[in-house]
Amino acid sequence: MDITSVNRPPTPVTDGTSGSASGVLSSDFEVFLKMLTAQAEYQDPLEPIDSSEYAAQLAQFSMVEQQVSTNTLLEQMMTVLAGNDMNAAANWIGLEALVAGPANFQGQPITIAPNPPIAADTVDLVVRNSDGTEVNRIALPVSADNYTWDGTDAEGNVLPYGEYSLSIQSSAAGEVIAEDAALTYTRVTEARLDQGSMLLVLQNGYLIAASDVVGLREPEPI
Repeated sequence: MDITSVNRPPTPVTDGTSGSASGVLSSDFEVFLKMLTAQAEYQDPLEPIDSSEYAAQLAQFSMVEQQVSTNTLLEQMMTVLAGNDMNAAANWIGLEALVAGPANFQGQPITIAPNPPIAADTVDLVVRNSDGTEVNRIALPVSADNYTWDGTDAEGNVLPYGEYSLSIQSSAAGEVIAEDAALTYTRVTEARLDQGSMLLVLQNGYLIAASDVVGLREPEPI
């Protein structure tokens, strides 16, 4: 999952097509009827136009009119659904979201939710800095219990503030069988609707898709 820093404002969702399309269609339909009327009025009585041609032209234009109306209705429905999604996402603000990806250490402990495979007999939390250098390795219990990393290196020194890659490395009989990005809890501070997608702004400064959240919880007391 890609997690990027918040560096752009949300893109407003606008509808600049439905109104103009229906207006043009209504105008064209009136012109079309006037043309048919004039064509019938001034046709050669010795060689009248086949009535089936009129019917075919009217049917074709009617189909276009119905399609535009259907598209307009679908756009209105999507707008309503997006509004409902926004209301639901607003309830997430203030909660802690569980997502996979890098962690932005700013001096506060980071809660990790490991989920090692059943076959694992040892589990390590591996901490790497932005250069990919391993700065700490912590043995964890072989369980799904939460673990709080205090932001220190292997010597117990507090690491510089910044982005760190946290992963859960699982081994069995001395062989690594899996290494996955750690799931971490971070508070949700804002919900945004961007081009039809629901996005969440996290307290650590990251912008993520709401669909990437795998868990929610009430903030733990400080």
